[in-house]
Amino acid sequence: MRVEERLGLARLAVAVWLLLLWGGCEGRFVVQKNSLKVTSPNSMKGAHECAIGNFGVPQYGGTLVGTVVYPSANQHACKEFREFDLSFKTKPGGLPVFVLADRGDCYFTLKAWNAQNGGAAAILVADDREEPLITMDVPEEQKADADYLEKITIPSALIRKNLGDSIKKALSGGNMVNLNLDWTEALPHPDERVEYEFWTNSNDECGPKCDGQIDFVKNFKGAAQILEQKGYTQFTPHYITWFCPEAFLLSKQCKSQCINHGRYCAPDPEQDFSRGYDGKDVVVQNLRQACFFKVANESGKPWLWWDYVADFSIRCPMKEKKYTKECAEQVIKSLGVDLKKIDECIGNPDADENNPVLKAEQEAQIGKGARGDVTILPTLVINNGQYRGKLDRIAVLKAICSGFQETTEPAICLSQEIETNECLENYGGCWQDETANISACRDTFRGRVCECPTVQNVKFVGDGYTHCEASGALRCEINNGGCWKESRNGKTYSACIDDHTKGCKCPHGFRGDGVNSCDDVDECKEKLACQCPECKCKDVWGSYECSCSGGLLYMQEHDMCINKNTRTEYSWGFIWTIILGLAAAGVAGYAVYKYRIRRYMDSEIRAIMAQYMPLDNQGEIPSHTHASRGSV
Repeated sequence: MRVEERLGLARLAVAVWLLLLWGGCEGRFVVQKNSLKVTSPNSMKGAHECAIGNFGVPQYGGTLVGTVVYPSANQHACKEFREFDLSFKTKPGGLPVFVLADRGDCYFTLKAWNAQNGGAAAILVADDREEPLITMDVPEEQKADADYLEKITIPSALIRKNLGDSIKKALSGGNMVNLNLDWTEALPHPDERVEYEFWTNSNDECGPKCDGQIDFVKNFKGAAQILEQKGYTQFTPHYITWFCPEAFLLSKQCKSQCINHGRYCAPDPEQDFSRGYDGKDVVVQNLRQACFFKVANESGKPWLWWDYVADFSIRCPMKEKKYTKECAEQVIKSLGVDLKKIDECIGNPDADENNPVLKAEQEAQIGKGARGDVTILPTLVINNGQYRGKLDRIAVLKAICSGFQETTEPAICLSQEIETNECLENYGGCWQDETANISACRDTFRGRVCECPTVQNVKFVGDGYTHCEASGALRCEINNGGCWKESRNGKTYSACIDDHTKGCKCPHGFRGDGVNSCDDVDECKEKLACQCPECKCKDVWGSYECSCSGGLLYMQEHDMCINKNTRTEYSWGFIWTIILGLAAAGVAGYAVYKYRIRRYMDSEIRAIMAQYMPLDNQGEIPSHTHASRGSV
């Protein structure tokens, strides 16, 4: 094929693809915003919106406080600041520096890169026209020397022209302008589960973007699977396709880029129809990955998608001519997923009919609510809010963690690589009990949270800032419930009551607040005990001791002294009285018993004898009840 023909085909391919793009969706782009609060000077105090850049690392869920610097030279930030002997590195004891740069003359990303190299903590780009906020994006045509794009780590924000002008005016008047960049509400965080989508592509021949997607999948796989397996997240992968306009259905370009008679299309991977793989190869592999997720999800293991995509990118690259069905099926078999179900899901790519999976994908591309249309790759959507920033493991993990309701984040969100470590210094200003090594400070990726802790199943309650106190049945097990406790001479007293009550109460014999101190009560001095004339009182810690003079015995329950002998005689006399009384009662009872038995026996005998002979002293005796039972 001649060069002119190749160029003609390339131009036609671009034209057709533009038609596919415009024919496939109308394109509704949503700008993701965060809050910018001016804290000084007083004349500028207030909250403003700013647009998050589509590069760098936004501090999702967190805040960043700094002071604004508008450079005296290089105000568009298109050159390195060291050429002008300008440095924005934070000085000891000073606030981080936010560089304010003017829009224009170079890419947004280059401005951010130069500000970062100059030591800035963030960059604010002031718009040069009055218009709604837009999203600062990466260059459309990446130059060979633009390798800095993936190295930008500072957050960036586009601010409106009028705000930029106000900041410049305040700075020129000698005022310090302090700002608070706030990303806490940049993404919704309604509940304890995060739902997120990752719009990606199986193509690995689209340059740095494809390389970035593959690297992200490999690096983020572990974190994604932990979150998914434990039910913290609900993840769904998606794939962009477009349809071929009806006028081009029979063209070579649509036939090579589309399946199912032009319904689902993707661009040629190498932008060259004369070599390598075609767009329809990409569509089929995208469909296979989508079907893999569908089948794995139905079997209760949706996290296997991350293994499949990572393994496929390693084992089946386009550059090695292994981007085939056979290679994909080997990866699927190695993961133990039902290959037959995946083939049924894929269906027949040559059939003139809709594919249910790809049709659903095209419908999902259309924006709903706060989410705009998905037209570019890669795109990450978290809780229906579009993620902005670098496709980096830590950056994305922070964004996902910000989607959880505060204080419900899983442990992975508190790992050392993303936590703020604010509790290391002065317990973050929260309540602490240094004696028991307990603090209400808890680190999160958002910053520290002052929240009364639960220690050894004992819950502390309070505001978390000025006080926390143990509650519940086991509260005295932890630092004695925060109450007073002291031991002397083998005796221990505590003001903590080990039940469901709260607070501290000094025990009997002590007086005080129960928290800081309980002082011994001198029962003798205050005449609370040993008040009888013969009594002698001695105060001891927590109690008292009473004794009697003259060999008398002290009776505490009556607070009196008695003679020891008198008490003994009285006691024995009382005991003998009881014994004799019981004996007399027994004899009387026995006599009554014997009398009643004797009378009964005499009556029985006389009745029996009367049946056989009359007695001298009585007439005819009627028969006894026993005789009525029958005759002999």
